[in-house]
Order: sequence, then C-alpha cells, then structure tokens
Amino acid sequence: MAAEIMDDRGVKIALSSAPTRLVSLLPSITESLCAVGRCDLIVGVDEYSNYPSRVKSIARVGSALSPNLELIISLKPDLVLMSSNSRLSQRLEHLGIKVIVINTVHSSDVRESLSKLDLIFRSNLGQALWKSIDSKITEASQTLPNKSKNLRVYFEVSPGPYAADPKSFIGETLTRLGVSNIVPSDIGDFPKLNPEFIVKENPDLIIISDNNYSDLIKRPGWGEMTAIRKNRVCALTKEQSDIVVRPGPRMGEGAKIIAQCILSKGLNS
Repeated sequence: MAAEIMDDRGVKIALSSAPTRLVSLLPSITESLCAVGRCDLIVGVDEYSNYPSRVKSIARVGSALSPNLELIISLKPDLVLMSSNSRLSQRLEHLGIKVIVINTVHSSDVRESLSKLDLIFRSNLGQALWKSIDSKITEASQTLPNKSKNLRVYFEVSPGPYAADPKSFIGETLTRLGVSNIVPSDIGDFPKLNPEFIVKENPDLIIISDNNYSDLIKRPGWGEMTAIRKNRVCALTKEQSDIVVRPGPRMGEGAKIIAQCILSKGLNS
C-alpha cells in the first residue's frame, strides 16, 4: 500500500513501499529510527549520531550543514531524512532520491516526527514511543516537591550564549517540571542572548554543558550571580548533554536529568 507523507517543507512525498536503505542527517532522527526498530535499515548517518552504540559503525556522511553528497549517493538510499537544507534536498531529489524534511524544535514537532515514521513504516510504534516519552516527563515532574517549583532557571544550549526559550522542547520540559525560564518567550527559538541580560535576571539555577562550565566565572559580572556564588550550576557531561538537547526518544531521560540537577543543588527545600 502506498503512503503519502507531508514533510515539514509542506512537500508531499509518495512512498510506494516502505524504504529499506535510509540515511539520517540528524542525531535525533537516528535515535528515533532505532527506537522504533529500524536501526538495521540505516546505511548512513551524520557525524554527530552516536546513540545507540550500534550506529557508531555506520558510514558517516558529514553533517546536515556540510554533507558529503557523493558518499550519500554512493550508499544508494531510497530515503534521506534530514532537517531543512533546501539546497541539499533539491540536489538529492534531482538525482531521484526521496527526501523527507523533519524539524523538531517543539515537543509537538517530536510527536509529529514519530507520526511520520509510523506512516513511513506502516506501524504505530512511533505513537507508542511518544506515550512513553510523555509518561517519563510526567514522572520526572512528580519527583520534585512543590518547594522546588517556580525556580528561575537559565539553560545554556551553547556558547554565544544561546539559550533554551520557553517554547523550545527544552523550555517546554522546564515548564512541565514546574520551574520558570528567565528567557522571554517572544524572542525566537534558542535565541542568542546579551550576557548582561542574564546577569540582570540573576537566575536561581544555571544548566550548562561541562565543557563550557570553566568559562562561566570569567564572563563579566557572572561571578556575582546567585547561582554561581551558591554553586547552583549543573554542568552536564557530554553524555547527559546529548540526552537533554536532542528532541527525540530520550526526552524523558532528559527531564529526569534536569530534575536530578535541581534536587542535587538543594533547590527542593
């Protein structure tokens, strides 16, 4: 039975049969494919895909922004899954390779991406997975007592500084955990902030990757912030960061990591 999928460009892609040779150009898509039992169909992944461990042996085809087109073509995929990159998608489609663009900025996008996988593979595993993710986020929120609610949190996604805004999937997780995001909701997804704004907002808790942690106190004025003076900074390991910042099947685990961060800093009392 043929399937027709509307991707996040608004383009309809017709699939006469389920694909058997996949290239994934996003770590979150790679994880989602494996989580719905399609790891064995992946013949190429982006350079950042590293989970589950079995994908480490799959051919690397560059990144979404800098793909190796010749290598992708040589793998003879019947479907490439990627985020928005109009130039690459057009070139692949010109060569007769089907492309489905999936963007996952919000939690609803993640749910929709899993629905697309269900359509592609004629299954309901994606929606079952979403229910599990949603349940785990709820469980994480229930580990936090009311005393820890309404904490003001700054979540730094990457240097710049770029932050998780309230409408992003990370920001939505913070909201479900009951904490407050210092970033306004009207300045775009994962916005670059003025460092002085963060100092002025003086968050109760900072969450950042550990490779950027040592830089914090060197930033002008940051050493005077409450979170830094009281050691209320959670420096996520590389593994933890991968879990928390990827909009995919481990979002529930990401919520638990954030909840554990709050509890570990004594912010539950």
